[in-house]
Amino acid sequence: MTTATDYSQGAAYVRGQYLPIAEAAIPLTDWGFLRSDATYDVVTVWEGAFFRLDAHLERFMHSCAKFRLDPGLTPERITEVLEHCVRLSGLRSSYVEMIATRGQPPWGSRDPRQAVNQFYAFAVPYVWIANEAQRAQGLNLMVSAVQRIPSGSVDPRAKNYHWNDLTMGLLGALDAGGDTVVLSDGAGNVVEGPGFNVFCVNADGVLVTPEQGVLEGITRRTVMEIAAALGVPLQVRALPAAELRAAREAFVTSSGGGVLPVTRVDGAALGSGAVGPVTARLRDTYWEWHHDPRYSRPVVY
Repeated sequence: MTTATDYSQGAAYVRGQYLPIAEAAIPLTDWGFLRSDATYDVVTVWEGAFFRLDAHLERFMHSCAKFRLDPGLTPERITEVLEHCVRLSGLRSSYVEMIATRGQPPWGSRDPRQAVNQFYAFAVPYVWIANEAQRAQGLNLMVSAVQRIPSGSVDPRAKNYHWNDLTMGLLGALDAGGDTVVLSDGAGNVVEGPGFNVFCVNADGVLVTPEQGVLEGITRRTVMEIAAALGVPLQVRALPAAELRAAREAFVTSSGGGVLPVTRVDGAALGSGAVGPVTARLRDTYWEWHHDPRYSRPVVY
C-alpha cells in the first residue's frame, strides 16, 4: 500500500520536482550556497490568498536582472509553482519563498557566466519575526554601530543573502538584552534591520523612513500607501539615530508580521512606552488591506 506524501509542514520545488520541505536541498557546490550568490523574494499567503504577489514577482525579476541571474521561468510559471507549493501544503497562512541561485560552472572555472542558474521555491507555515508578546508590548530595538554593506558594493534594492553584517549586529543586540537591531550607515543614520524596514513618528508627529541604503520592502511600500490614504504626513529621507531615539512612536515592517511596534530603543521607552496610536492605525489598516481585491489573489486549493 502506497502512503500519501505528507506536505503538511511545507512543500518545496527543487529542479522541477515537488518535495516535502524536510527533503528539499541544494547541491553543496551551488554558488548560491558557497558564495551567497543568489537572490530571492518572499510573498505571504494570509487566509488563503496571496498578498501583493505581483509586486513581489516584479521585484524578484528586477533582482535577478541586477545580479545577472536567469530563473529560467516566466513570472506566470513562477506563480504556478508558488501556488502549487501552497496547494500541496494545504496551508491557509504561509511564508512563500522564491530563489534564483548562480548554480555551478564547469569544474575549475571561475567564470560566473558559465554557471547554470537554478530556481527553487518553497511554502512553509507563516513566519512572524516577532513573538506574540513582542507584537502586543512592542520590541526593544537596538541601534548598532555595525554599518550596513554600502550600496555601492551591494545594491540593497536587489534582495540578497549578504547578511553577515545584519547577523553580527543582531548578535550584539541580543547579547545586550534587546529584541532586534537596526544597522547604521556610518554617518549617524539608521538604515534597516535583518529582514525589515524601520519607521518612526518623530517629535513633530511626522512619519519618517530611511530613503537610502535599504531594501525597498513591499510592506514598506504598503505602509507608505496607507499613510497617504489616511493623510498621515510622511517623509522619506535620512533618519538620524538621534531622531529615532527621540521619536513618539516607532515600528518595523516586514512580510513576516506586517507592522510590528517598537516601544523601546536601546532600552529606553519611546513616548508613553506603549504601542502608539499611529502605529496601531497603520497596523490595523495593513491587515484590512489583505481583503482588498486590488492586492489579494486567492489560492486555488
